[in-house]
Amino acid sequence: MKELSCDVAVIGAGTAGLAASGAAHRAGAKVLLIESGSSGTTCAQVGCMPSKLLIAAAEVAHQAATASIFGIETAPIRIDGRSVMARVQHERNRFVRSVLKSYEAIPAQSRLTGLAHFVDGQTLEVENEAGERSRVRAKAIVIATGSRASVPKTFQSVAARVLTNETIFELETLPASVAVIGAGAVGLELGQALHRLGVRTAIFDRDTDIGGLRDEGMNRHARSLFAEELDLRLGVDIQAEPAPGAADCVRIKWQAKSGEGAEGTADFSHVLVAAGRPPNLEALRLQRAGVKLDEHGVPEFDAGTLRCGDSRVFIAGDASAWRPLLHEAVDAGTIAGHNAARFPDVRVSTRSAPLAITFTDPQIAIVGDTSLKPRLVGKADFSDQGRARVMNRNRGCVRLYADPSTNRLTGAEMIGPAVEHLSHLIAWAVQGDAQVRELLELPFYHPTLEEALRSALRDLCAQLRLVPAYEVGSMEYGPAI
Repeated sequence: MKELSCDVAVIGAGTAGLAASGAAHRAGAKVLLIESGSSGTTCAQVGCMPSKLLIAAAEVAHQAATASIFGIETAPIRIDGRSVMARVQHERNRFVRSVLKSYEAIPAQSRLTGLAHFVDGQTLEVENEAGERSRVRAKAIVIATGSRASVPKTFQSVAARVLTNETIFELETLPASVAVIGAGAVGLELGQALHRLGVRTAIFDRDTDIGGLRDEGMNRHARSLFAEELDLRLGVDIQAEPAPGAADCVRIKWQAKSGEGAEGTADFSHVLVAAGRPPNLEALRLQRAGVKLDEHGVPEFDAGTLRCGDSRVFIAGDASAWRPLLHEAVDAGTIAGHNAARFPDVRVSTRSAPLAITFTDPQIAIVGDTSLKPRLVGKADFSDQGRARVMNRNRGCVRLYADPSTNRLTGAEMIGPAVEHLSHLIAWAVQGDAQVRELLELPFYHPTLEEALRSALRDLCAQLRLVPAYEVGSMEYGPAI
C-alpha cells in the first residue's frame, strides 16, 4: 500500500472541495485533493446550469405562446424535444469542461483519484478503480463529498421510469408526461419548465408549503399563483405502481394526508423525484473519524469554523446538509480550507446572509433569517406595480422583515418578476446591518421593479413611525404614470 502524507486532505473535488483545496494551498499548506472519479460539480453537471438551460428554453416557449397580449401573433409553436435536450446537454458539457480544467490545473502530485474512507481521525484509505490502495496521513481533513440523488422505497416498483436531477438531463428528448415528486425549488423549477415545453405535468408533495417559503400568507399566495398554471397536488400521500397494461407508464394514486378530501389516480410516462438530496457520506466510515453524528448521520459542526466538534475534521458544502447552494459551498470550502491549514489555530468567520432563489415564473426568493421574532412586516404588491404591468408580469408580492427594537432589516420573502435581482439588494442590506430609513433614502429609479422595495420600506417606516402613515403611498407610481 502506498503511504502519503500532507497537511490537509480534502475529500471531494466539487465546488466546496475545490474552494477548500485552494484556500488551504494559499495558506501555505501541503494539500492533497481526493476525488472519486466523477466529473464536474453538482452545479455544472446535474444542478444549477442544466436546469437553467431547460428553464431558458421554457421561457422562450412561454413568451411565444403569450405574445398575443402585446398584439404580436406568432405561428403555431412547435417544440422540438430532441433539439431542446441537445442544447441543454451541449451547453452543460461546456460548463463541466470548464470545471474540469480547474481541477486538472492542480499539480498531479496534489491530486489523488479513488474512493476514500476514514481509518482514524487523521488517516484515510483511498482505493482506485484498479483496486490500488493508498494510505493518507493528514494533519487535518476536509469532508466535501457533496450530495446525491435519493429515490424513496415508494418508487422501487417503477424504478425503470424514475428520473432524478442526475438522470433527467440525459434524456434524448422531452418525456411525454411527468409526475414531479416535491414542490421545493427543484420540483417547482423543473415542473414548470417541462409544462411550458409541452410536457403533461403534475406536482405532488406531502407538505402544503412550496418553494421553501415559511410565511403562511406567502405560501397561500404562491399556491394560488402557481395553481393558475400548474397541476398542484399538495398535502397528499402518494403511491406509485406500474400502470396496468402499459409497461412504459407509472400509475400515481394520491389522497389527502388527512384521509379526507382530494384523491385521484393518473398515469405518467415518468416520475421525477425532486424531494431533496441527502449528503453523500455513506462510504466514509465516519464512525472511525472521531466525530459526533446527528440523527441523520451527518457530522455535527460549528457553522463559523466548519470544524466537527474537537476533531481535526472539517466539513463544507452539500455534505454538511446546511444551505446546500453553490455560493454557500464556496464560502464554506474557503473557511474550512483556511482553518484546516491553520489547525489548531481555528478562527470563526462571519457567514454571508442567507439567500435562496427559485427560478420559476414568478420567481421566489428568501433572504435572511425569516424565523426571527418579533418582527415588523413591510408589504408591497406587484399586481398594480407600474413596470410589472408594462411587462405583463404583475403577479406576486414582497414581504420585508425588520426588527422593531433596532429598525434594522432582518430578511425578506418575495414572489414576483426578477426577484433574483431584488433579493440580492436585500441580502446585501441585511448583511450590512442596514436600517430601514437608510435604505429608503437610497435612489429608486422610475419605472423599475425595484420600486416595489421602496413601497415595502415605506410601509415599514410607517410602522416604525419614521414617516407619517399618510406618506406611505404618496410616492407610488401606478401604471398610468
